[in-house]
Formats: sequence, structure tokens, C-alpha cells
Amino acid sequence: MLLAFFKKMQVNLTAMLLAVSWCVLFSANSAASHSPNLVISHSDVPAMKKALSVEGSFTDAFNKVKDKVDTQLAQAINIPVPKDSGGGFTHERHKKNYRLMYDAGIVFQLTQNERYAQYVRDMLLEYAELYPTLPLHPKRKKGKTNPGKLFWQSLNEAVWLVYTSQAYDMILSSLSEADKNKIETGLFRPIVKFLSVDSPKTFNKVHNHGTWLTAAVGMTGYVLGELEWVEQALYGLDKSGKGGFLRQLDELFSPEGYYNEGPYYQRYALMPFVTFAKAIENNQPERKIFAYRDGIILKAIDTTIQLSYNKLFFPINDAIKSKGIDTIELVHGVAIAYGFTQDTDFLDIAKQQDQVILTGDGLKVAQALDDGLATPYQFKSKAFGDGADGKQGALVIMRQKSRGQQALLFKPAAQGLGHGHFDKLTWQFYDNGHEIVSDYGAARFLNVEAKSGGGYLPENNTFAKQTVAHNTVVVDENSHFNGKVKTGNKHHPELLFFAKSKQGSISSAQIDTAYQGVSLKRTMALVKLPEINKPLAIDIFDVNSDKKSHQFDLPLHYQGQLIDTNFVLNTATQSLSALGHKNGYQHLWLTATSQPEKGLAKVTWLNENGKFYTQTAIVDGDTEALFTRIGANDPSFNLRNESGFIYRKKAAKQHRFISVLEPHGQYNPAKEFTVAAQSTITKLTHHIKGDIELVEVGLTTGQSYLLAFNRSLAKKTNNTFTYQDNNFSFNGQFKLFKLSNK
Repeated sequence: MLLAFFKKMQVNLTAMLLAVSWCVLFSANSAASHSPNLVISHSDVPAMKKALSVEGSFTDAFNKVKDKVDTQLAQAINIPVPKDSGGGFTHERHKKNYRLMYDAGIVFQLTQNERYAQYVRDMLLEYAELYPTLPLHPKRKKGKTNPGKLFWQSLNEAVWLVYTSQAYDMILSSLSEADKNKIETGLFRPIVKFLSVDSPKTFNKVHNHGTWLTAAVGMTGYVLGELEWVEQALYGLDKSGKGGFLRQLDELFSPEGYYNEGPYYQRYALMPFVTFAKAIENNQPERKIFAYRDGIILKAIDTTIQLSYNKLFFPINDAIKSKGIDTIELVHGVAIAYGFTQDTDFLDIAKQQDQVILTGDGLKVAQALDDGLATPYQFKSKAFGDGADGKQGALVIMRQKSRGQQALLFKPAAQGLGHGHFDKLTWQFYDNGHEIVSDYGAARFLNVEAKSGGGYLPENNTFAKQTVAHNTVVVDENSHFNGKVKTGNKHHPELLFFAKSKQGSISSAQIDTAYQGVSLKRTMALVKLPEINKPLAIDIFDVNSDKKSHQFDLPLHYQGQLIDTNFVLNTATQSLSALGHKNGYQHLWLTATSQPEKGLAKVTWLNENGKFYTQTAIVDGDTEALFTRIGANDPSFNLRNESGFIYRKKAAKQHRFISVLEPHGQYNPAKEFTVAAQSTITKLTHHIKGDIELVEVGLTTGQSYLLAFNRSLAKKTNNTFTYQDNNFSFNGQFKLFKLSNK
């Protein structure tokens, strides 16, 4: 107790010292005399102005922004009374307004032309008239704790304030005392109160909504010289540290910078983290915010990039699959990271983003790119630990640097809060720039008002979140944790190991809480065979029940057109029926069934990238193959009609699913040729010898390869085993052996 007391006293003393230094700063100089000083600081402006005197990408970007603002200045200001949810006219108009104010503020700083400041002033004065009259938004979600006034949820209100506070900061020096008083009294003080004191649950929440609210309030506090707001933003409404921005940095990121809700929301949450951090650095550099928690903000920026393939983020959880590294959040993040570190690898990403932002850091990036300083960004094979301690499972990315740049994503990660999906130990596969083994992502048409106001569709809960919508085992047609978010958030898989070498990568994980009395363990490897120019994805999934028999389903959802199977299909040609009645099964049309003979079962499909893919699986003669298409029980056509197949094992206590995914061949309809459309795998076997697990893959050339890995939790430096009367040894977790050609 004494230790806790002294720690609290130390925190409070530090906060008091920071407060004193900050108050001294503002007593000697008004906030206006230091503006701008959020993401853009007054010290940035001279270099930014100077850059406009020469040709370059920064000047080009400025001219585009100025032209856009000039067009708007010729039009009447439009501040409608809010009535629409996401995607509707009033929603989009208020979004457009904050962006216009922000851009006009920048143009004012770089030109000192008063008409740009007057435009922002006039718009803010109108908002100051409107905001005090607004009730809660008419399209707010009833019963939810996060309604807005300008927007249907307070999240959007906070985004508006993050941008608008910066716009105000950039024109502050041009305003009369009367205008400042009216704007601050009518707009900024009421909206800060609404987002903080009046919204305590959301403000103190460790969640991306809380991040946006704290950033908005803290940044506005800096502009208005309200230290109390800044302290509340950093430490929570009661300043105890139980909530607030720093608590979010502590809990929402793993030590490696992985964000608990997944890449899509890591991208979204990144904006308030980096913008508020930049504002803290500019106003209170003594806080050393970019060094906080071993540089967690800079790590988060880098990890966000790592969580992408072919410029798009891996679409786990409630993800929109079209989001990628060119999103404005990461553009700002990369600029800030480069400005702080001068790491030229970030310039490679900035070059791909092809956007120049008008900030001091944006100028550094633009000039460095103009000078040709970019170096190739290195994407890595890595297990990104989940949870605040990095030990709540992991998101594993295996990459193979060969032609087409393959990637396998393995997900033994935590639930991901309310945006998480019930899909422990699922996987995705990418090749030649395309998604091959797919994740559905979110059932949502973002900001398309005609589809449920642009929000999540009902099928997001009834299908997209359910386990059968993913590539992992479903027991008795029930989703993991019975589809309960709170239960899922209490449990996570255990990452047994992750290892990589020049031959590839391998990872294994397990969980025994997704189903009562059932343990799930999956080992996945991405390895390159010397005589094949594409890697193989090897999959071993063990399911064990302690007492009862169950039905085990293992789905695989793929992108492409079914080409062939080596077993006969009983195809539904006249009518279709749903595969089941609940937990996502009601949304799957059953298109064909089969029961492959004991041996190897092959399914081949052709992706739009012109490549063939064959999954070769070991089957026991008692396992069914069910082919599906998404779209059943979907009266509003909300779901995409994608294909998949399921291997089903009935009435079993244990089962082991073993398969290999093989990319091969090419189809070119324009030049009318097809190459290697058939699988080259002729043999697939699995053996266990003590701690060593073995998978043999035989090819049509007669050559065989043996993947050996130590399945124990402890890495051994000397693994030995005998196979086919030959002795083998290896160090580390795994090795790929070339067997004698028979």
C-alpha cells in the first residue's frame, strides 16, 4: 500500500510540475501569440512559406489545396441543422466543413491573406450560433451511451473537433477579442463539456471512441489555454489515470505496437494518437510523449504499415476491405514518424501513398522524396503480440519474398473488443497481389446511406462475425464463445511458438476456452520448396474433446472460380437450401456435397490474378465435403456471393485436419494460353515422433520434401529423429529436408 501511495504521489508531483511550467508559459504569452501550435507549430511556418518559393511536391500540394479552398470561398457557407446518419447530406456537409476550415487555416498561415481567416471565422461564428441550440442527434442509436449533436455519435463529433480546433488555432491571431469570446463561449466550451463531462463513459473508455474524445478535448485545451482539459484528456475526467489518453496508450497497444481491435481500427485510431501526441510534443516537450512506453506511438505507426499487403490492410474483425496505407490517418502517421526519426524507409511508404500533407513534417517528407532519399521499406515475417502485455495471443504474419510476394496471416489473437469476430486460429492467404483464402471482413457499406444509413448491416452479426464465416473449426455449428463478446474478451489463444528461417516461417497456437470441453490447436507453415517457384501453406489443425462426441466443421473461403475436384460432386442444380438455421449457417447456400474416398482430396480454383490454387487434404473416407455460397436468407442482398467449402467430421471426439495449399500455373485469356493447371502434389503424409512432428509432401517429379518441427513449447538446439530408416537432425524450431529421390 505504501508503494502504491508513493507512486501516486510521484505521478501527482510530476503532473504538478508540468502544470506549473505550462501555466508559466501561458501567463507570459497568450495562446494566440503562440498559435499555431498543435500539429503545425509556429516554428514550422517559416520553412513552409519558404518552400512555396520553389517548385516541388510541397508547392504542388499547396496549390491544389488553395484552389479547392478558393472555389469554396466563392460559395455560401452551408451549416445545416443535423438530421442524417452516416453518409447522409447533413453528416457529409459537416465533415466537409471541418476539412474546409482546416485547409483554409493552413492557406491563411502560408499566405497571411485575411480572407482565408475570415472564412474560417465566419463559419465558426455560425457554428457558435447553432451548437447551443442542438438537442441530441435525431438519428442517434437509442440506448447507446455515445450520442452526438452535430453527428449521430459522439465519435464523429470528436473527429470534427480534432480538425476544427486546429483550424481555430491557425487563425487565432487574426481574431478580435469579441469574435474569440463568441466562438469559444458558443462553440468550443459547450462541445468540450458535451464530449467530456456530459459523456463520461465514452470519454474514459479505453477504446478508439475514447481516444478520439480525449484527443479532441486535449487539443482544444491547448488552443484555449485550458490546462484542466489537457490534464483530463491525459488522465481521465477525475485525473486519476484510470482513463484518458495515457491509459489508452498503455492498454490498447501491445509492447510491439499492435492495436487490440486489429489493423482496420489501428489505422482509424492512429489519427488521434499521432495528432494529439504531436500537439503534446509541441506544447509540452518535457512530457517526452514520443518516448512514452518505449516509443509506443512510433512503434504503432510502423506496425500499422506491417499489417498490410499490397497496400491494403489485412481485413480481420470489423474491417472494410478497401482500406489501405494511403488512408489520411497513416499519411499523417508516416509524416510524423519520418519527421521524428528521419528513417528513410518511411519515405518508401510515403511515396506509395502519393500524398503530401501541409505540415512541418509533411514538408520534410516532400523535400526528402524530391531529393530521392527513399529506401525500400522492409516487410517482415513476425508474430505481433496482442494485449497490453503482448501475451494475449498474437497476430502472425508469414511472408515469402518470391515472385508475387506471398503472405499468410494466422490469427491466434485476442477477441478485439466489440469489433472482434469469433474466429480463433483462423487464417488468410495472399499471392501475386490478391486475396486467395479470404476473410469476409465487415458486412457494411461504409457511408452508403441507402444500406442501413451506412452503418453495420444486420448480417454483420448474423454472418460476418460468426465462426463459420471464417477459416477455422466450428464445433456443433456453434460459434466460438457462443458468440458472446464479453466471454470472448476474457479468453485468448496461447501462442505456442513462431519461428522463421531462410526456408520459411512456422507458428502454432492453441485455445481450450472457445468451446467447453474442446481444445483447438493449429500449426501453420509457409515454406518454399527449391524446385517450385511458389511457397506451400501447410496446415495442421487438431481438435480434441475430453468427453463427448461432436461435429467438427473446417471451412475454407476462397476468392475465385472452382475449376476441379478429384472427387465426384453431388451438385444442387434445380434448387438450393441453406446449410443450417443459425450462427451464420443460415446464410450459406449448400451448392454441392460429397464424401471423398480415403486418401487425398483436391479442390482447385482459379483466382482473378490468373493463378491456380489447389488445396490438397488428407481425408479418412468418413469426412464430408460441403460446398457453399454466401447469400441465403438475405432478402436485401446485403451479402457478397462468395464461395467456400467445408470438411465435416461427424460424431468424433478427436480429429486432425491436414492440408496443403499450393499455388501453381497461369491462365491468360488475352493471349489464350494455360500453363500448369494441375496440382503437382502426389503425396501428403503426417507423422509424430515424440516431440517431432513431420509432414511429407511428394511431387509429380518424384521428389519429396519433409517438414520437421519441434512441437514442444521449449526450443531445442539439437532435434533428432528417424524417418524411413534415415537419421535426421536440426537446430531450432523447424527445418525442411529434401528426401532421397526414389
